Amino acid sequence: MKKWLVTVLALSVSGGVIAQSSTPAFQNNQSEARRQTSGNQANSELFFMVERLRNEVRDLRGQLEEQQNQLERLSRQSRERYIDLDQRILELSERPAAAAGGSARTQQPAPAQRAPAQRVMREYRQPSQAEREAYGKIQTLIQQERDYDEAINQLYDFISEYPEGDLTVNAYYWLGEVYLVKPQLEQARQAFTIVATRFADHRKASDALYKLGVAYDRDGEKDEARRHMERVVREYGTSEAAALAKKYLAEG
Repeated sequence: MKKWLVTVLALSVSGGVIAQSSTPAFQNNQSEARRQTSGNQANSELFFMVERLRNEVRDLRGQLEEQQNQLERLSRQSRERYIDLDQRILELSERPAAAAGGSARTQQPAPAQRAPAQRVMREYRQPSQAEREAYGKIQTLIQQERDYDEAINQLYDFISEYPEGDLTVNAYYWLGEVYLVKPQLEQARQAFTIVATRFADHRKASDALYKLGVAYDRDGEKDEARRHMERVVREYGTSEAAALAKKYLAEG
């Protein structure tokens, strides 16, 4: 009887030990599964957060590029308005003088014969080394790289930074040339008009006046083109531009 009781107690104890040992193993498996599940979820959430940030950065870059393009367009438009305003001021300043000259001619008899007037060229401010280097880079953009848009931007910058110099007049002239090539004929006429009017005593004035006639010709305004060619011959009769203008008039 005592042996039977000892056996029963031993089985009970061993069963309890087995039960105790099996329960933690099951619970550990569940905990590990939960940890793996939450780890996968965290990784997924982190992945989607990174992707969302990438998309936001991409969108911001696109918006920044668009804003930069808008700023460049506005800058170019403001520069073109500036040169247009410059031309209008020149035209307004010429009208009173033209009216006064016309009334004087009606009051006095014209001479029997008058030699064509030749403008006296004057010396403009000579460029510094920095001006020469900047101007040389612009010439490279125009003549070698054919990057006309960038050349236009740098020509405007050059004119703003180095006003009223010898190369400044050249910069206005080349601005007209580049616009003539693009072709943006209205802007070309404005640039050539500034050279031919404000800087009429510069060596590039005759070329600018001739190219002004060319711009009108390409725009189909033949009468205006002939009028400007006649001015080249009348005012700059000994220049190469006058020879080209005479050829144009003879062929027309």
